[in-house]
Amino acid sequence: MYLFGASGHGKVIAEIAELLKIKIQGFVDANTNIKTLLDYEVSHKIPENAKNIIISIGNNNTRKKIYETHTKYTYPILIHPNSNVSHRAQLDIGSVVMAGSTINSETKIGKHCIINTNASIDHDCIIEDFVHISPNAALAGSVYVSEGTHIGIGASVIQGLKIGKWATIGAGAVIIKDVPDYAVVVGNPARIIKFQQK
Repeated sequence: MYLFGASGHGKVIAEIAELLKIKIQGFVDANTNIKTLLDYEVSHKIPENAKNIIISIGNNNTRKKIYETHTKYTYPILIHPNSNVSHRAQLDIGSVVMAGSTINSETKIGKHCIINTNASIDHDCIIEDFVHISPNAALAGSVYVSEGTHIGIGASVIQGLKIGKWATIGAGAVIIKDVPDYAVVVGNPARIIKFQQK
């Protein structure tokens, strides 16, 4: 397996793969100044023998662009052995679950999502593709998170809400009402401070 993205995020994903006894063939990164990471060789284009890839880049938009450009590869799911994932949860291709995270019953995680360290996603949540749930963020039951949204570190979302697509939830924000598409929200209770460009 190759990891696409030789960065700090890539280091964490590499160690999950190591714990799962998955052989890492190397990293891929466009930055030609990076030659090795964690003693693995860094290539600057995807090798011809590559079959399995994990996109090890934290930026949601970048992950989407890479996936849409490289659809012929197989994208495994990586789940840290010290996470707690319900056997009734569903995860789609390319998603990664970090150490200490909890995903509860009948939650659905889309393609190429990041469920970061100690994140908590309760029952019946729906997380669409290319979402990043940051460390220590907490989603109560039946929360819907639309494509490309980033839930910041330590943010909290009460039950039953909908977070729009490509929204940004600031660090530590407390979400008590629905968030529209492309909104940037911060604070307790969270308020919209701007809208990102579509």
